[in-house]
Amino acid sequence: MDPYVVAAPSAWQESWDRQQEAYLPDREQRIAAMLDAVAAVTGRRPPRLLDLAGGTGTITLRALARFPDAEVTLVDQDPVLLALAGASLVDRASIVTADLHEPDWGAALPRDHFDAVLTATALHWLPPDRLTVLYGEVRELLRPGGVFVNADHMPDDGLPMLTKQLSADAEGRRQARYTAGAVLSWRAWWDHVAADPTLAPLVERRERIYPDGHAAEWTPPVSWHLRALRDAGYTEAGLIWRGGADAAAAGVR
Repeated sequence: MDPYVVAAPSAWQESWDRQQEAYLPDREQRIAAMLDAVAAVTGRRPPRLLDLAGGTGTITLRALARFPDAEVTLVDQDPVLLALAGASLVDRASIVTADLHEPDWGAALPRDHFDAVLTATALHWLPPDRLTVLYGEVRELLRPGGVFVNADHMPDDGLPMLTKQLSADAEGRRQARYTAGAVLSWRAWWDHVAADPTLAPLVERRERIYPDGHAAEWTPPVSWHLRALRDAGYTEAGLIWRGGADAAAAGVR
């Protein structure tokens, strides 16, 4: 099936956004902070970006809205999310299928020397040893002075009890919205996708790729990420955004 042939891609993008925002009410703020970092390292020049584990293309779409002349590459493995990304982006970005678990994933990219590599709420599916190596692999794709930003669940080491309560409160609000029908849960969203005749074959392919679902989520504290970035050779490492138990850690090559 042609991956760009998806009925009503803008509606699917909207439903994905609403489902994700139930988990991440400040989702747009974190993406804006990431794009601020892109602007800081490129100035007035159109950026060359890599949307890592880019899913439906959320970051790519926001990046193109802010930087219309940006050169963007999106990489992911999920056939459903890639189909939605392709249907939305058409020819505005390069879309690549690759498995980040494999060390040669970067060989599938059409270019390197990126100004920025951006990823959000995705790399927690990787085990710690693989994520450690991936940080180094990403560094090699950046031009000198380029920036890598990973926005994900990153608890603050110094606030363990407060972070736990913040997370519990957020979970309570989310469950209330599910109960009221205000938004779809993750599982309900995928049930809707599976019921769509165009996307159902891709759901079957997805289940073959992830027969047991993704690996268990691994969400170490922010100190782990900053240490891993420094160990991978980034010259600078720190936070550019925080919201509750989430943060955006950045490394500069």
